[in-house]
Amino acid sequence: QVQVVESGGGLVQTGDSLRLSCTISGRAFPNYAMAWFRQAPGQGRDAVAAISRGGGNTYYADSVTGRFTISKDDAKNTMYLQMNNLKPEDTAVYYCAFRMVSPFDGSVFKTDVNYPNWGQGTQVTVSS
Repeated sequence: QVQVVESGGGLVQTGDSLRLSCTISGRAFPNYAMAWFRQAPGQGRDAVAAISRGGGNTYYADSVTGRFTISKDDAKNTMYLQMNNLKPEDTAVYYCAFRMVSPFDGSVFKTDVNYPNWGQGTQVTVSS
């Protein structure tokens, strides 16, 4: 069974930056399409960014386009979310999600039902 470790969350001020990491054990990491979701109190879980297996295709929610960058490093078994110019509305628990895909599949998956595997979540709080 794979182990998923998320890190990088914290309490920051408006305009600050954070980098979230999601490290997954095992040898299957290069085969994963992945995403970051977030859930604010009382709200649903929404996709923030997603990345294809090979990293060549990405998706960003309108609210984070231009501020957040998703990437994955197969050599380190780690996916990242670089978050710049953070705003109070970015406050949420952030979850990494992943799924196995076939070789040469460049799909990005934007909804939570597409992901059978999830991290434990990391809290991001942005004060005004």
